[in-house]
Amino acid sequence: MEAQEAPFIALIDDDGHSAHLLTRMLRTHDAPEVMHFGTAAAGEAGLATILADTGREWPGLVIVDLKAHSGANLEFVSRNHALLRQKGIPLAVMTQRMDRECRRVLQDAGASAVFFRQPQLDAYRHEVAAIVSFWARHQRLDAVGM
Repeated sequence: MEAQEAPFIALIDDDGHSAHLLTRMLRTHDAPEVMHFGTAAAGEAGLATILADTGREWPGLVIVDLKAHSGANLEFVSRNHALLRQKGIPLAVMTQRMDRECRRVLQDAGASAVFFRQPQLDAYRHEVAAIVSFWARHQRLDAVGM
């Protein structure tokens, strides 16, 4: 893993095809570079290394989209939200459509936002545009040179 000097998004996604599609779509919406981690463990280890180094750029957003089992996103959020919140990094979850109560459970566990996988391309584009907008609104001022 090479050092990141420019703003970036950390993506923890255990489905390589899904990660590739999301990364491509994020870039078409002018998001920064995406650093992909393929498993929850790799994401946690990578984030720990990145956040321990105060001399390097931290992610402006962490997106978790784990499909290993139905509770994988919730488990990741529960384990990692405190550290990310302490560092001022929002944590977003990308998941299948769910009702308001399930979304509230993720938010209560520490997710800053919940976005939904979309089967139709136009709906997917709209959702990804919302992710980029969320990222832009939550940037640290020092991360954008202010």
